[in-house]
Amino acid sequence: MHTKARTLLLLVSILSIVSAGCTGRSQDARSPQAGSTSNASTAAEVKQQPGAYPIQTSKTLTYWAELNQNAASVKSTFEQVPFFQEWQKRTGVKLKFIQAQANQDKTALNVLLASGDLPDMMEYAWNSFPGGPEKAINDGYILKLNDVIDKYAPNLKQFLKEHPEIDKQIKTDEGHYYVFPFIRNDPMLQTFQGPIIRKDWLDELGLPIPETIDDWYVVLKAFKEKKGIEAPLTFLSVPNVLFGMDNGAFIGAYGVKKGFYLDEGKVKFGPIEGGYKEFLRTFRRWYEEGLIDRNMATVDIKTMDSNMMLGRSGASIWNAGSGIGKWQPALQAKDPKAVVTAAPYPVLKRGDKPKFGQKSEEYVGSGSVAIAGNSKNVEEAARMLDYGYSEAGHMFFNFGIEGTSYNMEGDYPKYTELIMSNKEQLVPAQALAMYNRASYFGPFIQDRRYIEQAYTLSQQKEAIPVWAQNDAERHTLPLIHKTEKESSESAAIMMDVMNLVDEMSIKIILGVEPVDAYDNYVEKIKALNVKRAIDIEQQALDRYNFKS
Repeated sequence: MHTKARTLLLLVSILSIVSAGCTGRSQDARSPQAGSTSNASTAAEVKQQPGAYPIQTSKTLTYWAELNQNAASVKSTFEQVPFFQEWQKRTGVKLKFIQAQANQDKTALNVLLASGDLPDMMEYAWNSFPGGPEKAINDGYILKLNDVIDKYAPNLKQFLKEHPEIDKQIKTDEGHYYVFPFIRNDPMLQTFQGPIIRKDWLDELGLPIPETIDDWYVVLKAFKEKKGIEAPLTFLSVPNVLFGMDNGAFIGAYGVKKGFYLDEGKVKFGPIEGGYKEFLRTFRRWYEEGLIDRNMATVDIKTMDSNMMLGRSGASIWNAGSGIGKWQPALQAKDPKAVVTAAPYPVLKRGDKPKFGQKSEEYVGSGSVAIAGNSKNVEEAARMLDYGYSEAGHMFFNFGIEGTSYNMEGDYPKYTELIMSNKEQLVPAQALAMYNRASYFGPFIQDRRYIEQAYTLSQQKEAIPVWAQNDAERHTLPLIHKTEKESSESAAIMMDVMNLVDEMSIKIILGVEPVDAYDNYVEKIKALNVKRAIDIEQQALDRYNFKS
């Protein structure tokens, strides 16, 4: 009987060990004993099923990125931001951050790649890499992720299976995945930027919200002459000239963009079309009359914020969150009557629908994360990044820490006062950036319930339908991928072309050269073989449409 008892006890022990080793549930993975033996060394990594968190690993991975301005305006480093502390805790992966200088990520990336000392993960708009992401893969900078996603990223794999239209966007023309993407998977999240104007000044002057270019001229002139405003219209020209108008504001009234666009299904390049010359003629006149910031060539985000919040400017082009959401409280603290509101994208003829406007694709590239081609920690990196596409990761990336930054009210995650009305007087976009990534980018799927709460002001909520009234969807190229050869050729052409476009634009607007100098510039642009770049875009678009 004693021998039988010992045998039975041994069988029970063996079955317990087998049972513990077979389970893939995350609660079992939390135990440091799971799947290990008593003499296991710290160097031995515990193998778990993908999707189990926290991951049992002693490794420290490296992560390169720029700290978004919403977070950087509160904390100076990744290590100080609670979200990044919690992300490591939840996934079980320790990170060493390599922080790129603000607004210098492209230059910093070039230096990083040239060094050959690559971090495990790099957060960047890899779709814009010179030569395309396929070249970044072939050059060994980043990893082709098809097998990696298949083995270690079940959450992202399932999402892409359920959303084939997004799956197509995040693959190269050769069919290779290259990033863990940031996704805006709801129309409400895809429009967030447009013209903004001081409504209280309009009311004081008896003027309506401007709709046409002529309306804008009247308004800006009144701001200048009757209100004494130093720089009536301010907008970003950093990191490049007219950056704040890339979505077609003002330029779009003349039927073109400062870049590629679609016209009846054909790709065109705005700066060589006649409408661009007429835009430059208008802005030259406005600049001469002092209606545009005299320092327009160097306006960055801090300058634009200062211009609007100090009343130096009365109109701009920016976001509902970091524009209206930041400027309105600051203005109202000094003047209770101050009001900023959205204005529609300008047109030439009243009643026309704007041809262009800001409307994001589901995938735009920004905030997506690649794994280095020479990383020795591919599995850990992939599993950490896949967390953002899990159910728990979705809630964390969009809402933060339950009980701290949000509470569940029924089935709805409601942000707490720490986010919406904090003692530090942070605007929601800044407070959110401390505990989640919903107010900017990252490897996750953005949730519309974030924006429903983040837009606390009536002007923010009213702005979206105003800005969304445009034909941008018909005239904007989707995110299309080119072959490595096409990408390299196009990038080489367009670097010189855009430098010349910037030179032309700023010199004509500032009055350094006459408007008629435009024609000579166009000939120079054509001599740089811009037609070949247009043809490449058209070929890539045709392939993209064929796959639909």
